[in-house]
Amino acid sequence: MTTASPPHPPGAAPEPAARPGRFRHARLKLVAVLLVCASPVIASYLAYYVMPPMGRTNFGTLVEPQRPVPELKLVGVDGKPARFASLLGQWVLLQVDAGACDRPCVDKLYALRQQRTMTGKHRDRIDRVWLVTDGTAPSPELLRDYEGTVVLRVDPAELAALLPVEPGRRVEDYLYVVDPLGNLMMRFPADGEPSKIRKDISRLLKASRVG
Repeated sequence: MTTASPPHPPGAAPEPAARPGRFRHARLKLVAVLLVCASPVIASYLAYYVMPPMGRTNFGTLVEPQRPVPELKLVGVDGKPARFASLLGQWVLLQVDAGACDRPCVDKLYALRQQRTMTGKHRDRIDRVWLVTDGTAPSPELLRDYEGTVVLRVDPAELAALLPVEPGRRVEDYLYVVDPLGNLMMRFPADGEPSKIRKDISRLLKASRVG
């Protein structure tokens, strides 16, 4: 004998049947939101690299494939754990060197500071980061001279899988650029002509509306 379903309470509407398309629609909305958030950076890459003005050459090398910076094991100069994700939302100029910081290292610190300063009104969109690859602590004098540079100690083995280099070169031979979404996207030779590096960075900032 079949038992009849109890009637709905007076005035109550019957429950709508589950719609499989509802979940797909929600996923599509999420993807759309992510695309909207990322579109300014994507547009800047297209404007800068895919559809550059006639006659223009780029000095920097685009990192291909583009790769997100992972959660590296970082330690600040105060000995406390740090996260690269705390820099998201900014453009990052990145160098890698030992803590003793020889003459080429100091030259890069100076170059990063000058590159940021010379972008003028865009300078507040840029963070300078020095990744220290050994246990040597940078001198207090150096940290004072280059105040504003974020100094973080990192395991060099982790960097080897992240930072691309040309055959016969080292990560110390480059300056790297990370976009506001946390993607490693460009590199420059550390001994490259400063004016050419500055032009590339300025063009990229002007082409982007984020960071």
